[in-house]
Amino acid sequence: MASNDSDTVRRPIIGLPTYSERTRFGHWDVDAAVLARTYVDLTERAGGIPVLLPPIGAARPELVERLDGLVLTGGADLDPARYGASAHAATRGLRPDRDESEFGLFALAREAGLPVLAICRGLQLVNVALGGTLVQHIPDVVGHTDHSRTPGVFTVTTVTTVPGSQVAAITGPEVKAHCHHHQAIDILAPELIASAHAPDGIIEAAESREGPFLLGVQWHPEENATETRLMRALVDQAAQYAKERNR
Repeated sequence: MASNDSDTVRRPIIGLPTYSERTRFGHWDVDAAVLARTYVDLTERAGGIPVLLPPIGAARPELVERLDGLVLTGGADLDPARYGASAHAATRGLRPDRDESEFGLFALAREAGLPVLAICRGLQLVNVALGGTLVQHIPDVVGHTDHSRTPGVFTVTTVTTVPGSQVAAITGPEVKAHCHHHQAIDILAPELIASAHAPDGIIEAAESREGPFLLGVQWHPEENATETRLMRALVDQAAQYAKERNR
C-alpha cells in the first residue's frame, strides 16, 4: 500500500481554488464558491485532503503555510491585459476576482516551494505568471474546434508526451486526454519546458525546468475516473514537502 494511503501517515492538505458563481441548490438561488466535485474526488482518491479556497481578494501567506500542495483548477479565460494583449472577441466571462486571488496564490506557493499541479486554466495562469502569453482562440490558429467541440462536453484527444519529461515519467508516452479549452499557450514562459503536445502541435503540458514540483496540463485529469497518476504525483510531492517542513 502506498504511504499516502496509510491511516498511520498524515495525508497532505491540497488547496483547490474555486469559482464565485450564481448557484442553485435546494430552495436557494445564491452567490456561492463552487468547484466541480470531480476535483475533490480525484484529490481524495489520490491520497490528499481537499480544501476548497474561495476567491476572496489577495492571497495571504498564512494560507499557504497551512497547505502542503496546490492544484490550480480550470475555469474562465484569464484577463488578456495580464499578458499585454487586448481581448479577442471569443475571450469572455472574465473573473478578475479569481485572477487576483490565484496569481497571488501561485506567487506565494512558488516562494514557499509548495508543489503545484496546474489544470487547464491553471496551466495558462502559470505560463502568464512566469512571463508567457496565450493563444486566445485556438481555431484561429489550427483551423478546427477539436479542443472544445461542444460547450460542456469534454473531447478525448490523444496527447503525446516528450521523452524524458516529468509528465512522460508519470503518464507514459501517450495520454487519452479529456480536453475542453479554446485557449492555450502561445509563447512559453522561460522557466518552463513543453512536455506534451496535441496532434496539431498545441502545447498540452508544461513543467518547470528546475526547482519545486510544478507541472501543468491543458487537459482535465479529474474527468477520467480511472486516472489518478498526475494527482498522485502531486500528493506524493506534497507529503514529502510536509515531512521536510515539519522536521
